[in-house]
Amino acid sequence: MIQTGPVALIRKLRWLYAPDPVMAGYALRTTCTSLLALGIALWMELGSPQWAALTVWMVAQGTRGRSLAKAKWHLFGMIVGVISGIALVAAFPQAPLMFILLLAVGIGTFCMIGTFMPGPASMTNYRIHGMRASGFTYAIVSLDGIADPHHIFAIAMSRATYILLGIVLEASISGLFQLGLTKRTRHQLASTFEDTLKPALTAIAGILIGKEGAMQNVQAIFTQITTLGDQVEFAEVELGRRDHAGDHARAALADIAVLLARALDLATLMRLPLSQDDMFRQEADAIRDIFLKLPARLEGTEPMDNILSDLLALRRQCRQKVVSDFSTAQPDDTARAAVLRHGMLQQALVELIDALRMALTQFEASRHPQPHDHFHSPIRSYRDWQQAITNSLRSSVTVFGAGLIWICTAWPSGLTFIMFVCIVCSLFSTLERPALATQAFLRGACCAVIAAGVLNLALMGKSTTFEMLGMWSGLAMMLGGLAFAYPPLTLPAVSYNLFLPILVGPSNQAKTDEIVYFNTALPLVLGLLYASWMYRVFLPYDPAHQRWTMREHILRDLHRIADGHAQETVDSVVSRNVDRFVRLMTNSGSTPSPVIQAYLTGILSGMRVMLNLLRLQAIQRDTRLSADARQALALVMGRMSHFSGRYHGHYGRTLRATKLAILRLRTCERAESRPRERFVLIAALTSLDVIATELDTNRVFFDASSPYFDPSVSPAELESTG
Repeated sequence: MIQTGPVALIRKLRWLYAPDPVMAGYALRTTCTSLLALGIALWMELGSPQWAALTVWMVAQGTRGRSLAKAKWHLFGMIVGVISGIALVAAFPQAPLMFILLLAVGIGTFCMIGTFMPGPASMTNYRIHGMRASGFTYAIVSLDGIADPHHIFAIAMSRATYILLGIVLEASISGLFQLGLTKRTRHQLASTFEDTLKPALTAIAGILIGKEGAMQNVQAIFTQITTLGDQVEFAEVELGRRDHAGDHARAALADIAVLLARALDLATLMRLPLSQDDMFRQEADAIRDIFLKLPARLEGTEPMDNILSDLLALRRQCRQKVVSDFSTAQPDDTARAAVLRHGMLQQALVELIDALRMALTQFEASRHPQPHDHFHSPIRSYRDWQQAITNSLRSSVTVFGAGLIWICTAWPSGLTFIMFVCIVCSLFSTLERPALATQAFLRGACCAVIAAGVLNLALMGKSTTFEMLGMWSGLAMMLGGLAFAYPPLTLPAVSYNLFLPILVGPSNQAKTDEIVYFNTALPLVLGLLYASWMYRVFLPYDPAHQRWTMREHILRDLHRIADGHAQETVDSVVSRNVDRFVRLMTNSGSTPSPVIQAYLTGILSGMRVMLNLLRLQAIQRDTRLSADARQALALVMGRMSHFSGRYHGHYGRTLRATKLAILRLRTCERAESRPRERFVLIAALTSLDVIATELDTNRVFFDASSPYFDPSVSPAELESTG
């Protein structure tokens, strides 16, 4: 039941009157650090001490690993931005149009480079934040320096001093509150894996007993894998990279995604005719019980070797049942077909168990890292030039338009207006939906304007000591820190904490009067409004185009894998498609429409077809395969290698070639008497059956002979694809 009125309002304000103790400590710690940085900057009589306090809020995060990772990349971005800002002012000290043009090009270049950085395109990706900091520093140094180009070096060093002061103070003070960090981080890595594996095993257990909708929560599991995989990087920072525990943890999470893909293959095979009998159901129930008991065994003190040995024995049992079927004479073709289908299910179970064993092996290596371990699992990135160019053009044109407004109007506060536009473009142009982020940022900025107005015009009108400044400013900052811990207010709180020190404008020489306050607040609000409007007008986010581009890339990946030009692995295929899946989920909202659901189903289907194509490539290289079987597989791979692009109509021929190959391999399997060769043929038939079923079931997604979901597609067909 949805609550309204005062009760709902009180619940929404829970972050203020009943905050989480850990995040309340973060807010208090960061507020004190920010005030300390401000006090030191005032004591040093620096010209713009607010940048030191601002930097603390930009770098500070809820955990030690996040803070250190962001501080490192912020420092790198600051160095690059300072050098670039000095070069820009030195090159065009008296050419405003060229200055604005090169300023816009510089911001766009940093956004393009940031787009190619590994990891998700989110605010928590601190590699991308390094390029954001470069654009941010590049703008403030060059815009301050162009007004006084003779002192550009002194201005740049002053800005660098503020930023360095804030980074050093935040990194130092946050370290004082992290006792027993290594032990807690290792425990967190273990909890991360167990919390992800448990829902995955629960879903697989539902598949084994044929439960309807067993994989409905696969979307949430994939999202959790992506989120937790991103957080492993910060655990690595906290551990100091003394070992490769983080690499093993990242690989373990990726193996859970592979495990789910194998489970989806098993679900597909179980729906085919003649696939299940009483023997398989009994075996599935036994495996289900083992999977459901596994999380409790991991949480206990049982050695991992015992668990892996049990899974290995279970794998041998599945293989042995296929061998026993080989030696049993079958009375007719129907019985022979049922035995073949049973062997395919056993093969799918073997691959499922292998994926689970690999995940547990990596998990054990992350819990107990071995000396002289050189294992490495990098953070993968799947950016493309089209997206990078779009991000770059969007930010460059927005900044250049702001510069033209300043030149044409000769607005005295025009440089301040451009500075705020540059800050927004540097922060959000690498995101997929910058307009939404800018709207949230605008709300936080408006709150900062109100808070700074109260501080400047009322509470601190007569303050002459730092104690009074710290008391009132600290109270306002504390509110922003508490809001940061509340997820719906995180982005507005970032804006509030970022702009509040600028609007307060503390200084040793003068106080912020009404004129200075309004001449700072007005450019801030207008700059955010202008940037938000530009993001909606120039190269706006188009969800339909994003979905079509994603689908086109999947079709191209299919033909690249089939023709052998792509050097793909199981991990790279799974991680790329999980990334696509999560991006589509993130940008579609919490309740996907039938079209979105069809795309989500299509992405998972495409991933499984790719994985089975990789398996067929490995089978083709097996010298034990007969010439007839190898020719049938070559026909499928050849047809799939043309399966790309728009409106080519290769879908029907590819599906027919796959079904023909299945018939020919079944004939080869009936004529084969050697057990090892029959195992190879069963593995090939397993992959071909999955491919044929996925192509047939998701025809709307794979058939590129017409635009996807055009008016000719009926609503009933859309619903059936979900």
